[in-house]
Amino acid sequence: AQLVESGGGLVQPGGSLRLSCVASGFTFSFYDMSWYRQAPGKERELVAVVASGGGSTNYADSVKGRFTISRDNARNTVYLQMNSLKPEDTAVYYCKGYWYVGPRTYWGQGTQVTVSS
Repeated sequence: AQLVESGGGLVQPGGSLRLSCVASGFTFSFYDMSWYRQAPGKERELVAVVASGGGSTNYADSVKGRFTISRDNARNTVYLQMNSLKPEDTAVYYCKGYWYVGPRTYWGQGTQVTVSS
C-alpha cells in the first residue's frame, strides 16, 4: 500500500496551492482520508478529514474557510485546496488513510509547503 503526495512548494502569503495524494495497493473508497501537517519543532496536527463516501468533511479551526478537502474515488485521489495562505501554514503536509476494520492506517511521505515573501 502506498500514498504519494504532490503539489507542495513555495508560495507568497495570500497565495494558493493544491495538494494531491494518490493511493495504491488498497481499496481507497473504504478509507477515511485526511491531511495532517507538521511544522518545525511542533507536533503533527490534523488539518482536514473527508469520510470514505466523501459526504462528510471536518477542518481544524485554523484553516476553516481557507482550505477545502475533497476526494475522487474513481481516481484514488484526495486533494487539499489551500487558499489565502499564511506564513503559519508552513509545514510538511502528510496524507493519511484510515479504515476502522483492523484498524488499518497508511501515511504518505509528506510534501513541503512554504509560505513566505
